[in-house]
Amino acid sequence: MDLIVRNGRIVDGSGRKSYPADLAVCRGRISHLGKIDRTDAKRVIDARGNVVCPGFIDTHSHSDLKLLEDPFMPSKIRQGVTTEILGQDGVSMAPLPQKFITTWRKNLAGLDGESNRIDWTYETTAGYLDLLEQAGIGLNVGYMLPHGNLRMEAMGLENRKAGRTELDCMKQIVRREMDAGALGVSTGLIYIPCAYADTEELIEICRVVAQKNGVFVIHQRSEADAILPSMEEVIRIGKESGVRVHFSHMKICGKKNWFKLDTVFEMLEKARAEGITVSYDQYPYVAGSTMLGALLPPWAHDGGTDELLKRLTDTRQRARMIHDINNGIYGWDNFVEFAGLDGIFITSVKTEKNKGLIGKNLEDIGAITGKHPLQAMLDLILEEENAVGMVDFYGREKHVIEFLKRPEQNVCTDGILAGKPHPRVYGAFPRVISEYVRKNPVLTLEDAIRKMTSKPAEVFGLTDRGLLKEGHAADIVILNPDTVTDVGTYEDPHQFPEGIDYVIINGQVAVDNGTQRQLPAGIVLRGK
Repeated sequence: MDLIVRNGRIVDGSGRKSYPADLAVCRGRISHLGKIDRTDAKRVIDARGNVVCPGFIDTHSHSDLKLLEDPFMPSKIRQGVTTEILGQDGVSMAPLPQKFITTWRKNLAGLDGESNRIDWTYETTAGYLDLLEQAGIGLNVGYMLPHGNLRMEAMGLENRKAGRTELDCMKQIVRREMDAGALGVSTGLIYIPCAYADTEELIEICRVVAQKNGVFVIHQRSEADAILPSMEEVIRIGKESGVRVHFSHMKICGKKNWFKLDTVFEMLEKARAEGITVSYDQYPYVAGSTMLGALLPPWAHDGGTDELLKRLTDTRQRARMIHDINNGIYGWDNFVEFAGLDGIFITSVKTEKNKGLIGKNLEDIGAITGKHPLQAMLDLILEEENAVGMVDFYGREKHVIEFLKRPEQNVCTDGILAGKPHPRVYGAFPRVISEYVRKNPVLTLEDAIRKMTSKPAEVFGLTDRGLLKEGHAADIVILNPDTVTDVGTYEDPHQFPEGIDYVIINGQVAVDNGTQRQLPAGIVLRGK
């Protein structure tokens, strides 16, 4: 026997009431739950007064590139995350045909960062997952096939409808990449080139995903003015393709749209009544985070980042961008309109020249540069070659709570890691317990843990994780329910949470009495 955890309060991830028990681990698996009299284990941990629960599963992660440079991911492991789902928002590492490497790296930089330290010639999902395994990773990862990468391989980065031959090619790529281990397909319909797809393209792709028993994860076209027709599109995709649908980071953006909450919930109920499997993830904050380039209208990105940068040097094109930001385009989520120039803050840049702008909002940047804030924003995107991150304040605490309570919900970080990130990178999971179980008890501890463990495992088909159960993988967190809390703030996000003393990944103690060990304990979780 490798490890015994004694005297803990077991919250097993199923939602059932907690109970006192010991737990034994052998060869990376939970071998026994209950009273254990044996004393011959290599290691014994006394969990008296603490909760013992499954490791947390982060269903929306942007660690795809970072893992190859920092495989031990302290920001995630220290908050109890033992598994991350990569490949989100339709923009990620693979597949990546060699002819697109230079252009795609620029497109990817705002979400996942940039690196000259890795070999970018892996080409396919199989090649990328092999790279992760060869590097050794500190936590488990699953991978979603990104729709943007898929579309790029089949038809490039052009703003047009896919032809029949290109659709057939995309479907072949889906089969190839899911056979290589992808858990399904993700898309981000505000990102390029995903935004150029019509509904029929997504239905065709998702028919193959459904045949492979995968999941379709979607950053829908609108989380603001057009959220209701956007949801109708997503539900239609699920209905006509038969795929399981999972909305990314569910929210309603902008004060003028907050009244739509009840209708959003009615649509979820109706979809479920029609037999469509629908779920969503959520981070517990009223601000989001993405690349600053998302503030530009979709046409500005036509052809990829290199073409965007050319447009940013053209006075007429810049004027058109500012006109569209000021006046809006129906169906396009206009971050400036719903968050305001004073509610959008820079979190990362890649050059030394502009690092002084990190933490400043767009109004501040206008004042610093002596330009109109939107002109200053365009200059910043141009100078940084689109590798700029931002935080945007969009929401309402009451809605965070209402989304959190829904049965379709599970917790995620949506953690964009560069620069001065959103505090969710370090604290999303402990925050749910501290804020919504202990301080403002809208969830029981058992239900909160279920939303972090067995619920996401069910959505993504991780059949041997998410529960403390004999025979399951020994991904385990030991925490103090009375003290666990997030510490990071928007001003100082790089702070580890408190109250999580032990994190065990595949039976190896990765966080030991509050100190992280540099262990390559993780594995790649390939779809079957």
